[in-house]
Amino acid sequence: MRLWTRIAEFLRRWPLAAWALGFLMAAVAFLPMVVYVRDRNFTGSYQTYLYLEVGGTLLSFCYAANALVRFRGTHDRIALILSFGFVLSGLIETVGYFHFGQYLHAGSNAYLHLPLGWMVSRTLLAVLLLAALAVETYTPTARQPSREIAIALLVVAICAYGTSAAFLAAPSAPSSHPARLLSRSWDLLPAALFFAAALAFRARLKREAKSASVYDYSLFLVASLNVVCHLAAAFSRHLLDGPFFLAELAKTTSYLVMLFGALLDQARLFDQVRTLAVSDPLTGLANYRRLLSVIEAELDRSRRTQRPFSVVLFDMDGLKQINDRYGHLTGSRALVRLGKILRNHCRAIDTAARYGGDEFAIVFPEAGSDIASRIVGRIHEKMACEAESPALSASAGTATFPEDGDTPEKLLAAADRALYRMKHRGSSIQNLSRIAACL
Repeated sequence: MRLWTRIAEFLRRWPLAAWALGFLMAAVAFLPMVVYVRDRNFTGSYQTYLYLEVGGTLLSFCYAANALVRFRGTHDRIALILSFGFVLSGLIETVGYFHFGQYLHAGSNAYLHLPLGWMVSRTLLAVLLLAALAVETYTPTARQPSREIAIALLVVAICAYGTSAAFLAAPSAPSSHPARLLSRSWDLLPAALFFAAALAFRARLKREAKSASVYDYSLFLVASLNVVCHLAAAFSRHLLDGPFFLAELAKTTSYLVMLFGALLDQARLFDQVRTLAVSDPLTGLANYRRLLSVIEAELDRSRRTQRPFSVVLFDMDGLKQINDRYGHLTGSRALVRLGKILRNHCRAIDTAARYGGDEFAIVFPEAGSDIASRIVGRIHEKMACEAESPALSASAGTATFPEDGDTPEKLLAAADRALYRMKHRGSSIQNLSRIAACL
């Protein structure tokens, strides 16, 4: 019991070791299935192999194109290096198709031959996963994209040359030994490299848990699937047998995971960019561009329905004094507080926006000036109950379609004139066009 307690404590303190142990246990559970498939003497067709290879190559090329787009927008050096790596790996595997066909027509002994293109392309991809992570961790970021591309090309060239030279200089060509339990022991080399990459990406996910994206998790999953791929391949007695196809299926699945992870993360990045394009970065409210778009949409709808809508402009009082007395950070915090009140205490169909500087706006669809005044009063009550210091104060001016204007410019100008008329009348709390926090 004490031994198990110590093991549990060790795994709790070292989660990476716990993951490695769990992965090894899963691999041990996977191996009996591989041995069973091998002993059943299953042999697939060359056409099935070709479909898997062509599909995997197309997926790798699609990912490479997507990774280049990702680098263009985010300067992600891992994506850049892997884009070149997947292209190179796909080209090597494409050349390997033709040699594979020659092996099958060369006689029964050719089935024991281990294609060199397989070993080079797979080992190269594992090495590049590790190299990309090392470049990101230990190499300072360059501000010039051309320099980043040159570094990535240099890393890929060095890894490709080193991997190819290592296999060409090997004393014997990779081959299968059916009498052994591990018939293709050469596949343990890329399996070990992919396992090291999986450990490295798992550690990276642990360090960056709060900011990790779908793409980061897909990198870890791709490395893990390729460990499974080469563990299965290590039990393959000859080409096109059961473990051989399990390895091909795991490899193609890893490419599919890589591509979908990149696409999902790119969709997330696109949504972020779209949100930033129409929102204010400080308060999170709609920005001026979005405000004009909403007003134009409401103008079109109000002309069809013959119903009014209102626009209210708010001007924060005393922002300069807050900045001078408390500092600009407190002034920015005051703007955020006011924006939060406007967003939380208007209707769900209303649009709150930062008009510019210390000015805000709310668009009230299908609301006349009386409804807008009641909502402004509700906002006034909330501001009066604000306990955070310094107290907030803001003036308001209302414009309603159609009596105050029939274009965005006319409505905003009318609301602006009403705002400054109220601002110069004093700070009467009874006037609903005036919002003031109680001191």
